[in-house]
Amino acid sequence: MNLNKLSRVDLNLLVALQALLEERSVSRAADRLAITQPAMSKTLSRLRDTFKDPLFSRSKRGIQPTPRAQALSIELQQILGNIDTLLDSGDFDPAQYQGEMTVAISEYVGFTLLPPLTARLQNLAPKLRLRTITRAEGQLDMLASGDLDFSIQIARGHYPELFRIHPLASSPLAVFVRRDHPLVGQTLTVPLLEQYPSISLYVADRSDLMVEAERGEILVGGHQGTLETSHLLTAFEILRETDYTLFCPAYLARSDGATRDIVALPMPPEFAQTVEYTLVAHHRTQQSPVHQWLWDQIIDTVKTLRVRTVHRG
Repeated sequence: MNLNKLSRVDLNLLVALQALLEERSVSRAADRLAITQPAMSKTLSRLRDTFKDPLFSRSKRGIQPTPRAQALSIELQQILGNIDTLLDSGDFDPAQYQGEMTVAISEYVGFTLLPPLTARLQNLAPKLRLRTITRAEGQLDMLASGDLDFSIQIARGHYPELFRIHPLASSPLAVFVRRDHPLVGQTLTVPLLEQYPSISLYVADRSDLMVEAERGEILVGGHQGTLETSHLLTAFEILRETDYTLFCPAYLARSDGATRDIVALPMPPEFAQTVEYTLVAHHRTQQSPVHQWLWDQIIDTVKTLRVRTVHRG
């Protein structure tokens, strides 16, 4: 984009050109823009100098556009419409919004939240493009820079004042294993768990969280093998085929299809923890109608999920 070139052009000329194209009359275009006919004639002269073309010729029916003016008209209305949207009062129509929103969300949270959220968005904002990122380090920095619009993450002990947060939900941890695993039917202890390899689900910004045991991200490995992955369904498949264990939120056990032949066992009492999830955004987006709207949709979707869970329970 050549800003120097644009700075030398009076963009009001484009408004006058649109009026001339629509009215096909200098006098009617002048009336529409509330200026005198001589002023509009002068504006037309400036338009001809700017585009190096006569733009209009006189006829019995007023003025007729030249091929150059007709070519300009194809894009001019859209350009002026975009400028009008840019300068509007902030009114937001979800049904017409065509922009993209980017959300950082782990797969094990998105596995439960994204299906009902996208169903809601398909109904209310069918043109919105939702982009999710499952592996993103430095999420607060990404929110501040605009690379992210929202983050749904494990709650931190402290957030800088530049960020707004909303608690979404919480879930106790459980130990997931295959249905015929040797641990099934036993009282779990740390020494017993240490006898088996474990899967650790990827957690963004792990080093910025509070002590992992306090945040529920516990890895009991002992001398056995471990595997870290961000792919929840892959982790479940591994559980079905091996003696691996997986420590993750207990709510995932409600998905009968994904957890087929997998059971959730209670954590050892000394490691019983609850994971809390938080919606995070930068304060710079607080006055943005689309950001506030999507913020509300995420919160309302989680509330609906929680109500369903209570009714099912």
